[in-house]
Amino acid sequence: MQPNTLLDQQADTTTESLSDHYAEIITGLGEDVQRDGLLKTPVRAAKAMQFFTQGYGMDAENILRSAMFAEDYSEMVIVKDIELYSLCEHHLLPFFGKAHVAYIPDGYIVGLSKIPRVIEVFSRRLQVQERLTDEILQSLQKTLNPLGVAVVIEAQHMCMMMRGVQKQSSVTTTSAFTGAFKSERTRNEFLKLITSNLH
Repeated sequence: MQPNTLLDQQADTTTESLSDHYAEIITGLGEDVQRDGLLKTPVRAAKAMQFFTQGYGMDAENILRSAMFAEDYSEMVIVKDIELYSLCEHHLLPFFGKAHVAYIPDGYIVGLSKIPRVIEVFSRRLQVQERLTDEILQSLQKTLNPLGVAVVIEAQHMCMMMRGVQKQSSVTTTSAFTGAFKSERTRNEFLKLITSNLH
């Protein structure tokens, strides 16, 4: 068996450190971290948190550049209903929902699978929905330099559903637009298409 790489060793060290902290939290809540059901919980929680925040180790612009193609197409491209899961940075509780993304190419298109991957990059970090919306928008605008980008996110926040106001059916919608999508006509076309059921 080959020895662990430096990255593997760093991951193991991070897992161990996080696990120790989770054990302290569980104990601080009044639980017995040594009881059967909780013995492996600190390690599981540490690994889960690393998975939930893996976006810190990803580069959205590199992902987009890896699948950019010169193409003479200048109409709207929409990828809608992209599932997203993130963690609210205020309470470390999940928020989840769907993102709808559009861009109008100006010489370059991008592989369609890269748009959900960009969303994954930014959603797998500690976030607020407003910043998440803008980061997705800016990475597409900066890398593809299209005629415009539109992003709409609809999400439910567990920090509102499980604690605080405890409103179970509330949905938060955020949007951001650049370029051609600043035009009311283009923006309305986008909004109409993401709310229609064409399939």
